[in-house]
Amino acid sequence: MAELLIVYHSLTGGSHQMALAAHDGAQAETATTLIAATEAGPDDLLRADGYIFCAPENLAAIAGVMKDFYDRCYYPVLGRIEGRAYAQMVCAGSDGENAMRQTARIAQGWRLKPVQDPIIICTHAQTPDAILAQKTIPKADLARCRDLGAALGAGLAMGVF
Repeated sequence: MAELLIVYHSLTGGSHQMALAAHDGAQAETATTLIAATEAGPDDLLRADGYIFCAPENLAAIAGVMKDFYDRCYYPVLGRIEGRAYAQMVCAGSDGENAMRQTARIAQGWRLKPVQDPIIICTHAQTPDAILAQKTIPKADLARCRDLGAALGAGLAMGVF
């Protein structure tokens, strides 16, 4: 059975909610593992057939914890996961585009295949208090994340990707 790996980081809960929703959608379709970026490593990437990467954008960049995951895993799996499917989700306060581009660039280096458009959910958090507050992602946005997980899981299960 194909396996989907969802790697996420979340400080204020937004990305975690998004990753959980994608996991809920995917696990009905294929074997799915949800793991925090701090716990994920090269062996997790090698074991999986496809990926969803989910993290917040901090200061117009990939969150540092997610970048650490990429730094730890990049070279150990380089040349060993080429052609595998991936998608990404970003939780942002105002934009999310740069974190999305950074993740896409890393995935391009790994020669992964993007199979879904990225999801960027903007929380509109613009003050220090709002930025650091726990987030609640709207149900409609979580449905988009769930659909992404289900589509990627189904595609892996059917061998489409």
